[in-house]
Amino acid sequence: MPTHTRAVAFTAVAAAGLALATAVAGPAGAAPGAAASAQPKPKFLSASQLPPHPSSAWTAGKVTDGVPDELRFCLEDILPGYDSRYRQFWTDLDTGARQLTFVVGSNTKAKALAAGLKKEIRSCAARAEQSDPEVEATLRSYGTLPVEEGASVYGLHTETSWGANDIHLLSVGRDGKAVTVVDWGQMGGFADAPVKAFKKTTTTAVNKLY
Repeated sequence: MPTHTRAVAFTAVAAAGLALATAVAGPAGAAPGAAASAQPKPKFLSASQLPPHPSSAWTAGKVTDGVPDELRFCLEDILPGYDSRYRQFWTDLDTGARQLTFVVGSNTKAKALAAGLKKEIRSCAARAEQSDPEVEATLRSYGTLPVEEGASVYGLHTETSWGANDIHLLSVGRDGKAVTVVDWGQMGGFADAPVKAFKKTTTTAVNKLY
């Protein structure tokens, strides 16, 4: 990613010292990637499928094993034990996005994982405030989408006493054994969030899994 690009993802949380370790454990008793290796790899969003930016094109990074640092705080309790892949996206300004995808062994496990991810997102604002009194965080639910096995969309706004002000849109969707999380973020508040376009992006992301 270009050095001039601002990594926009829970800036207030990171600044408050809430970044987590970068290692994610693999499934107990299995080599990394063993659970998902026998299954087809789901497809990822392309840069053109992100919510349009008014003054900058999106650039897509390579699909990479692991979890993007920007999602670790909100999803910390659900991550260990799952193999995952992700793709980062960025613009020339202050807007960034990422897609994180898991493939598990059964539909039942995928359903439980999706439920766990949504639970973690719903509690993220409260955990951010509990971790640092200088942070104010607000979560909004933007409902569900009728795509494959369903997707849920949320908005998360964080603001600090020293002036950091960031808005994120997050979604969790599932298609069979695959679960994906999409995150979009930039400086600003709820009024700056392209909710309609993000819902379209989420629908595309879930449809593209298989």
